[in-house]
Amino acid sequence: MNEFTVGVEEEFMVVDPVSRELKSHEQKIVDSAQRIHEDQVKAEMHQAVVEVGTHICRNTEEARKEVSKLRLTVAQLAGDMGLRIGAAGTHPFSHWQHQLITEHPRYNEIVDELQDAARSNLIFGLHVHVGIQSREMAIHIANQVRYFLPHVFALSANSPFWEGRNTGFRSFRTKVFDKFPRTGIPDLFNSIEEYDNYIKLLVKTNCIDNAKKIWWDIRVHPFYETIEFRICDCPMLVDETIAFTAMFQALCAKLYKLRLQNMKFITYPRALINENKWRAARYGIDGKLIDFGKQQEVNTRLLILELLDFVDDVVDDLGCRDDLNYIHKILEHGNGADRQLAVYQQKGNFVDVVDFITSQTLKGI
Repeated sequence: MNEFTVGVEEEFMVVDPVSRELKSHEQKIVDSAQRIHEDQVKAEMHQAVVEVGTHICRNTEEARKEVSKLRLTVAQLAGDMGLRIGAAGTHPFSHWQHQLITEHPRYNEIVDELQDAARSNLIFGLHVHVGIQSREMAIHIANQVRYFLPHVFALSANSPFWEGRNTGFRSFRTKVFDKFPRTGIPDLFNSIEEYDNYIKLLVKTNCIDNAKKIWWDIRVHPFYETIEFRICDCPMLVDETIAFTAMFQALCAKLYKLRLQNMKFITYPRALINENKWRAARYGIDGKLIDFGKQQEVNTRLLILELLDFVDDVVDDLGCRDDLNYIHKILEHGNGADRQLAVYQQKGNFVDVVDFITSQTLKGI
């Protein structure tokens, strides 16, 4: 039986508490954190970013403890250095041109190849790994689960502002990342061999040097026995991070269960799923997505409730019902973008939005 273990990676912004601008921490947060958590805290391409990652967790309860502990450690270390951390998909007003790149051969190579596409990639995401021991099963599940990515993405949208503008999107982070090659919803792969041959061709033709430069919204991980979900903005609240982790875990378990019963969910072309991803980025949970089975637009909130029903029969075995139920609270109170926009409409300036983000990052811990 597959275990459906989970692992969670979050990318945080480092903020100057006076100017509220993004601020380089000169890797001091990472150096200090590694003495506590070893390899769980890492530098990212921009010096104003800190990435944390849990160990392999058996369930969402374990993941919650680790995510909370990592957020708390990084926030305390930042505080000791006169800095703050914040959890959102983009910083509301900092400009990427003013941000320093981390000195590292891999980042130097990416910047050299991708130029301003890389330098401007000042965004913060959530990556969730779900353990799938068989790579054949992993590609089977990844093909089908693509359909549901826009639904969870709409819930996670947490980046309405970019460089001091209200972009009109609930998630502008994804628009920034679109400039990179090999991003977005992946194509359908008929077998793990077809996927591996695709990777080999890209390596052979010097498109990539290894499979980690596949930056899709979901991928069969090149080194771990996991499916990695990469579509979500970094959520403001731990409750949200764990709710999305629970949903991805439940989706994998449900599609696995169907496979064991000789059934599967319909696989749709990338071009169709992309229509829903665009709508989710633009409108979040307040728009409509296309139900491709019915071939009609349906209220996004309704489809999210249908999604909760779809996974309901595996949730208790996974032990993640309470965590998954938080999705109802998001539908009630709005996603991160909705809450950021409400603060901006009330206060009228981005400084208050940054303060709101940094105050929410440790809420409930």
